[in-house]
Amino acid sequence: MSPDEWRTLPLIPTVHPDMIDVYRLGQELGNNPAAFSKIGDCGSTPAWFLGDFDRGPRFYRLGEHTYLEPVIQAFQGSFQRTSLAAKAGFNAASVFSPLWSDPEYCQPQEAPLACEYRVHKPSFAFIMLGSNDVWHQDSFNAQMRQIIEYSLTHGVIPIFSTKADNLEKDGSLNLTIARLAQEYNVPLLNYWRAVQPLPRQGLQEDKVHITWAPNRFDDPEAMKAGWPVRNLTSLQVLDALWRAVIIAEQE
Repeated sequence: MSPDEWRTLPLIPTVHPDMIDVYRLGQELGNNPAAFSKIGDCGSTPAWFLGDFDRGPRFYRLGEHTYLEPVIQAFQGSFQRTSLAAKAGFNAASVFSPLWSDPEYCQPQEAPLACEYRVHKPSFAFIMLGSNDVWHQDSFNAQMRQIIEYSLTHGVIPIFSTKADNLEKDGSLNLTIARLAQEYNVPLLNYWRAVQPLPRQGLQEDKVHITWAPNRFDDPEAMKAGWPVRNLTSLQVLDALWRAVIIAEQE
């Protein structure tokens, strides 16, 4: 992949057949086919990311995307759940540090990622990291690679995502994310591309945090903000994966 090629990758990926094998491994290991996890920083908490879809139709409007209602119903319980591997300030290394594990749920010396997968037993996991890795770019590739490999060996399909910001100035962290997704055939949500048409590219004035609006996908004003776009595209990726594994299991 050339240094700028990631910018033109599709918003919603095609599901690679390898991911069907990962899903089937997960079912053999006892993963929950109706559960997903969130791995990331403060932007992975339910107040921002997908939480409304456990709260009922009063808190979201799908508009022309009514086809997403089945996947919303299928994964009830995961949307508003607080992940054991998602905390403010997390970078790619944090998910492997037992220092950040919740002692109420995690075993001694168990890292947040391992704890989350053991407790929740997800079949899918949104991996949303990179913004806090601008100060640790030298280790980012190795840590993200470790997240992929740990997920795959535990039968969890990792859903990678490019980030909206460009704190590193040259897009190199997004390039790393895209290259790893391509290498391992894991799904990549090109969120960076999704927010380019938005005011300030979906970012607040600090050029780090994403702009907020209600999850009203039929409201043109709301869809000028970064968060409803992130939630919509994430639902679309989850839906594509969910339908792919269902079809594969029926064959």
